[in-house]
Amino acid sequence: MSSLLIKGGTIVTHEESFKADILCKGNKIVELGDISVLPKDVETIDATGKLIMPGGIDPHTHMQLPFMGTVAKDDFASGTVAALAGGTTTIIDFVIPNPQQSLLDAYHQWRDWAKKAHSNYTFHVAITWWDDTVAEEMNILVRDHGVNSFKHFMAYKNAIMATDDILVSSFTKCLELGAIPTVHAENGELVYHLQNKLISEGMTGPEAHPLSRPSSVEGEAANRAISIANTLGAPIYLVHVSTEEAVDAIRYAKDHGQTVFGEVLAGHLTVDESVYQNPDWATAAAHVMSPPFRPKHHQDALWKGVQAGTLQTTATDHCAFCAEQKAMGKDNFAQIPNGTAGVEERMMVLWEKGVNEGKITMNEFVALTSTNTAKIFNMYPNKGCIRVGADADLVIWNPAATKTISAKTHHSKIEHSIFEGMEIHGVPETTICNGKLAWHDNVILTKSGDGKYIDRPAYAPYYEALRKRKELNKPKAVVR
Repeated sequence: MSSLLIKGGTIVTHEESFKADILCKGNKIVELGDISVLPKDVETIDATGKLIMPGGIDPHTHMQLPFMGTVAKDDFASGTVAALAGGTTTIIDFVIPNPQQSLLDAYHQWRDWAKKAHSNYTFHVAITWWDDTVAEEMNILVRDHGVNSFKHFMAYKNAIMATDDILVSSFTKCLELGAIPTVHAENGELVYHLQNKLISEGMTGPEAHPLSRPSSVEGEAANRAISIANTLGAPIYLVHVSTEEAVDAIRYAKDHGQTVFGEVLAGHLTVDESVYQNPDWATAAAHVMSPPFRPKHHQDALWKGVQAGTLQTTATDHCAFCAEQKAMGKDNFAQIPNGTAGVEERMMVLWEKGVNEGKITMNEFVALTSTNTAKIFNMYPNKGCIRVGADADLVIWNPAATKTISAKTHHSKIEHSIFEGMEIHGVPETTICNGKLAWHDNVILTKSGDGKYIDRPAYAPYYEALRKRKELNKPKAVVR
């Protein structure tokens, strides 16, 4: 079994920083401290002057996604190479069944596609329709396949939108199974209405995209989803929170004792809606994603949400479409495939705009890029952690190195980066995945298929509090 020694670095976890060597054997961390007695044939990495952190976990990617009449350009090979080059060792992707399609059939289809992954991966499964067979297959996915989260799109009417009756049925089932429901919170009826209205008024370009999805449609849906979860006593996780209204909804719910989690994208923290005014159609279209980029005051609210702990995780919604695919919506903005890339840049962008600008500490950076996600989706302490017995998924960060982000050098297959030209001070120099060097000296060292599927058991720790609350609040019939 191979051994890897990382010597002389500073370990940074979500709660402390300290100097120590790390010895990895197989895919586990087996020793921490001042290590002088070494096993035979150990490979040593000198990390003097560098930081060693848990490998990043991106809780929101879409590799090889069939969507809007095409398929996302990055598959599980190219997408996970990009992840490793950016310090991310695990992605949580989405199985999205078509309406009326078996959840299990879709799950196995995605598992087959993911066999070529270079990094570790696991899946949320979307609920796009409902009957008794869906409920039974959710049961099987949790029991036999390590799925503990189910996604609900409140947008995309006439496609994969989950209506309120589906939300109620599915949230109830999640609660029964010890899983967590997640939601894409946008009012799909309003978006559909506004898209048709804008097109009828001759607004067909990318600048109409944010107008069809104003912040109020996210705020309304966030409040509705949170209220449904609260009524049922279920936990809830809101993906890609992009507006002040949604942050306020999460904060209010948390202040009132509800178990609510919020995710924010690196893009929404740093890119604003002015990109849709670019006179070059292709550049404006390259930024079309949902929810759209917002006016700057929403970015301020998102950062405050991050700093206050209202938003606990950072993601990318990596769903890469090239210029030719975006051109499918040349005459109708509603037909531009929604999605941008970012899995490679997420940690660098958060370091530059968060740590380097004094908004968050290094320890909070670790919490936001790996630990909190590992805890919410029940992978902790195997993931998101540096301790003896944890998985040897690590990133060695050089705070003195610099880099300029560019589509010319990124590993995604598309020709555009929403972070183009951003100067980064502090970069992932070495990524270790499953105890092996995966990215080192600007070279990918893994092979397609090296990534492992991660089982995530049900009943994350917050379920214990939910169980006690349910017991204490159990309704009692009046004896008459």
